[in-house]
Amino acid sequence: MNISKFVTPEIIFGLGSLSQIGESAVRLGASKVFIVSDDDVMAAGWVDKALHYLNAAGLKAVVYSSLTTNPKDFEVIEGTRRYLESGCDAIVAVGGGSPTDVAKAVALLATNGGQLRDYEGINKIIHPLPPMLIVPSTAGAGSEVSQFAIIVDTERKLKMSIISKSLVPDIAIVDPDLLRTKDAKLAAATGMDALTHGIESYVSLAATPLTDIHACKAIQLVAGNLRQAVNNRQDMEANTNMAIASLTAGIAFSNAILGATHAMTHQVDGLLDEHHGEANAAILPHVMEFNLPSCLERFKHIAWALGKNVRDTSPEHGARLAVEGIRELIFDIGLAKGLGDMGLKKEDIPQLSRNAVNDACLVTNPRSATAAEIERIFHNAL
Repeated sequence: MNISKFVTPEIIFGLGSLSQIGESAVRLGASKVFIVSDDDVMAAGWVDKALHYLNAAGLKAVVYSSLTTNPKDFEVIEGTRRYLESGCDAIVAVGGGSPTDVAKAVALLATNGGQLRDYEGINKIIHPLPPMLIVPSTAGAGSEVSQFAIIVDTERKLKMSIISKSLVPDIAIVDPDLLRTKDAKLAAATGMDALTHGIESYVSLAATPLTDIHACKAIQLVAGNLRQAVNNRQDMEANTNMAIASLTAGIAFSNAILGATHAMTHQVDGLLDEHHGEANAAILPHVMEFNLPSCLERFKHIAWALGKNVRDTSPEHGARLAVEGIRELIFDIGLAKGLGDMGLKKEDIPQLSRNAVNDACLVTNPRSATAAEIERIFHNAL
């Protein structure tokens, strides 16, 4: 018998569930919370709503929102300083992947000390973290349920993957209402992130029957709802389904880990500071082509989840329909551009490839890849 761990936080889901943030923080033993967010979420009014509910529950709060698209090490260091000075005893993130990853990294450094690089890789956290509560504002990162924190090392110009079950938040509050204030481009990019999580966790070497259920459902939901969510940002049925897709994909990849696409996008994000989901869109089809010989049946099932007719098709043809379906979706949501369009230069590729080989996400890719093979995928994605 194969025994696998499967970790998720408590999840509160539904329209209006942001109202549960105060009661939830009290249950975690909080008296004063440190809120991590960003300027866009602040401007949309969601932090003010969170503060209203926290105050109504008798809690004090301090807000830290000086963040950028791809969270950086110096932002974590500043956040840790402010957290330690604030007298807070719990951490709340209201926002997308950046605020969530910074919140996790602040919790890590505040209790374990040292440098972020000390924790790069898997299971290097020793001391318990303060209570964490996450409220996502995008449908893509899945950080509210994951054991990942991804932070840019500005000196090395790459994203560090910090992976530990200690980083799984205590409570995730997923309110689809928060999605309606995001624009179409962000909805497309974050949706591609959720889709990539679903696909990479489904073909991961660490996949299990439990992660497969969540990965496949995420792929189906993205295929059936992302186009509409991008076309009409006020479609709450599409937004709700994308929130479920992001959540289920997050549960899947947190437990099954990821693959070569993320090993590569982490390097691109660190160098170019582009949105993570756009980099995924540029790289994912090419990684799928590379991985295809190693997981034909699983790719054929992905094609089915994408809505392709795979009845009476061979495993290879069915698998290729999955790649075709991904390319069609990327085109339909307006993300059909290469890494060259984002500013990547050919001379950057050798170093990015060497860095990608050392990324923890490559360990569970279904097909082993050398630096030279990663280079070829990067060139194909230009």
